[in-house]
Amino acid sequence: MDLYTPMEIEEIVVMERLHLYNRGLSYGAQAISHVLEQKGIRPLPSITTINRILSRNCLTHRRTGYYPEDYIGD
Repeated sequence: MDLYTPMEIEEIVVMERLHLYNRGLSYGAQAISHVLEQKGIRPLPSITTINRILSRNCLTHRRTGYYPEDYIGD
């Protein structure tokens, strides 16, 4: 069993989220957690942690990332 660093876990969560989204499958935190568990990813992040990762990477509310028009300058 491989252990992943927090940065690697974040990358894996993002890639799994986009993978599920692009295939029209359920792509919420619970679905991602289930996939990670099936793949034997350790340490398995909590649902809350997965949600934080998705939020940090602008992957909430059916989004696929950060869009330049999201930035509101000073």
